[in-house]
Amino acid sequence: MRARCPVAYSEYLNWSLFKHEDVVRVLNDPQSFSNVVSSYLSVPNGMDPPEHTEYRQIIETYFSPQRMETFAPVCRNIANNLVKELPKGGETELTAVLAQPFALKIQCAFLGWPASLHEPLRHWIRKNHAATLRKDKAAMDDVALEFDGYIKGLLDVRRKAGVNAPDDITASLLGEKVGKRQLDDEEIVSILRNWTVGELGTIAACVGILAHYLAEHAEIQKLLREQMSLLPIAIDEILRIHAPLIANRRMITKPVEIGGQKLEVGDRITLLWASANRDEAIFGDPDEFRLDRDQKKNLLYGAGIHICPGAPLARLELCSVMEALLSHTTRIALVPGNAPVNAIYPGSGFSSLPLWIQ
Repeated sequence: MRARCPVAYSEYLNWSLFKHEDVVRVLNDPQSFSNVVSSYLSVPNGMDPPEHTEYRQIIETYFSPQRMETFAPVCRNIANNLVKELPKGGETELTAVLAQPFALKIQCAFLGWPASLHEPLRHWIRKNHAATLRKDKAAMDDVALEFDGYIKGLLDVRRKAGVNAPDDITASLLGEKVGKRQLDDEEIVSILRNWTVGELGTIAACVGILAHYLAEHAEIQKLLREQMSLLPIAIDEILRIHAPLIANRRMITKPVEIGGQKLEVGDRITLLWASANRDEAIFGDPDEFRLDRDQKKNLLYGAGIHICPGAPLARLELCSVMEALLSHTTRIALVPGNAPVNAIYPGSGFSSLPLWIQ
């Protein structure tokens, strides 16, 4: 598609962009390609400047180097404990015993949420994914309301606690202001929903993709065991090869021509990260694992004004869990005759990942 039809139309995804060059153009032109694509409030993902700018400034403070440094020991502790509990010397279904539990525990720890939410959130993720896959608007509305109920309950607990409220991110958001007013509940719920939906599914997918890649490429697994300092750049490169997030949406706000196609105001487009990050014009052989690539061209966390603000947290989490996995095992391998089951779009990674862990 990149070579023959880089801008293609379908009823399911509307106008899809396959080439790195076209995707980057969209990311760097928010005036022509709007992020306001949903009927739901989405702070700040679904906003354009100048509104986006105000909220983005609030969001970025929660992913500062200081916060990451403070959270790092907690992150490593969760990763180490989960990996130490893995059964060794046999077949393990990694999605269920590591990828999903790690994503749930790490997100709840970061936000200050109780462990009692782990299981409800696990079920909520499944329902949300199923409703999204079916494009069942009624079910999607119900799922959104269910999540809002969890968050509003957490906010109520912190309000009632007053000065005795836990010193966590969820409580901190209650004191944030946009302009001269405090964030309202709808805005806080939207922020936490974006963090949770984006974090839980994507981090779980990343853990599975990374573990599977190392199982499939013994020489790279050996290299990283011997030189764990290479993990940050290696993780980004593996996730360029196998995207954990397939696509994102935009709306046309002024007539444009892109990839030889004339698009009109109101047209919807889909940015295919998974294709752009494998564009031969930029990366050569897209399957080749290389540690010397120009990482500025890697769209794993997006680009432009909407580049993922949570990238520092995601990188910390993924480095922590992969370092734990390599430190507490001696071998990760595929299971002959028991192939992984790919996740279904809009998800990525694996819904089932049997691996041999030694």
